[in-house]
Amino acid sequence: MVTTGRARLLCVAGLATAVSLFIALVPGHRGWFDVGVYYGTVNDWVHAGGGIYDYLKPGTHYGFTYPPFAAVAMLPMSLLGWHTVVAVHTVLTAAACAALLYWLVDPIAREHGWNRPFVYGLGACALAMLQPVRDTVSFGQVNLLLVALVWADAQLLARGAGRRGGRWAGVGIGLAAAIKITPAVFIVFLLLAGRRRAAATAAATAAAATAVAALVAPGPSLAFWTGALWHTSRVGDLAYISNQSLLGALARLHPAAPSRIAWLVAVVAVLALWAVRARRAVRAGDLAGGFALTGLVACLVSPITWVHHLVWAVPALAVTAQVALAQAAARRRRLLWGTATAYAILCSSVVWLWWYHFDGLGGLLGGSAYVWVTLGLLAFMPLRAAAPAPAAPVPAVREQAPVLVAGATAAEERVPSPAVHAAADRESISVLAARR
Repeated sequence: MVTTGRARLLCVAGLATAVSLFIALVPGHRGWFDVGVYYGTVNDWVHAGGGIYDYLKPGTHYGFTYPPFAAVAMLPMSLLGWHTVVAVHTVLTAAACAALLYWLVDPIAREHGWNRPFVYGLGACALAMLQPVRDTVSFGQVNLLLVALVWADAQLLARGAGRRGGRWAGVGIGLAAAIKITPAVFIVFLLLAGRRRAAATAAATAAAATAVAALVAPGPSLAFWTGALWHTSRVGDLAYISNQSLLGALARLHPAAPSRIAWLVAVVAVLALWAVRARRAVRAGDLAGGFALTGLVACLVSPITWVHHLVWAVPALAVTAQVALAQAAARRRRLLWGTATAYAILCSSVVWLWWYHFDGLGGLLGGSAYVWVTLGLLAFMPLRAAAPAPAAPVPAVREQAPVLVAGATAAEERVPSPAVHAAADRESISVLAARR
């Protein structure tokens, strides 16, 4: 007869195998398209003398859209063959996933005393099923690497107080912002959280990386910051179903001329909501919750948030689950059901049902389902309660010295009187009551 523990391990092993086989088939469909754009751009730049923002992947209208420092960071690709580049990218993405799982899932296992390898394996399967993760792997995107860089800083801030390692907090965020501008919103969060040193480190790192790129590639840097950055049409169609940002949802209402005014109003409202909730997380000492909320708002306010960019929502799902498991039974059930629903939608690829016909109410709700999930997490993701203030220390009971009374005998001087005993007893009883 198979024991319960062994049966669970067998189930996890079987599920992990099935998921791995499924994911292994997905890249054959996507063909590592985006890493192909990176690879072609860098090789054209280095070996053919082309411009970073002039290159287009053969047979498509897609070119390099990241800041120049991203191309500089990818220069080693020019020394490698295509299959080696794909292998290296896959290994780096797997390492980023492993780090995120350790940071996000391992605390849940330790907090509840669960088998850590079992929970880790379950978390890996859950992570692999999310469509943003599947798309990141199959397209060969850099999103998971950027999330790992930002959360490395979150770990330094959480664990590095008073330690030498905390001095490096902000470097990961700065590098992520220099590679792809969206993570710069985490610098604003560091300021909201009162982590001015880390914010300054992040800003200085991003500025230094951008300056290095300007020295290495002055022409492309000028072209990007004065032109390419402001032309969102280079990235893709705003109304395309994969654009799961606020602007994408609004653009699908009126694809020919999406309202920029409505988008700006929505962005201001969402940023205000984020600022309120992020400050609340900071006051409660929930740094992880603040980082998770910032990842969500980055997806919402960015003009273009492709489905694979929504890996920034992964920490919010993990934080919600962790907080939910610590609640009373009734609230725990509600939070877990809400988390499971959000997770299921992000796994479902449901938005693609409206790929060709996204007009009408159905298109607004279903075609932008990931937008509403992200917005719901931003508004309702639970935060950890503030830790209670430590109780004031109780003064120790002082030993009663003998009281000398004028005219007392030697024996009476050595032994306290009954009145002294009674006073001492009353003080001891009051101290014990205070301790209770």
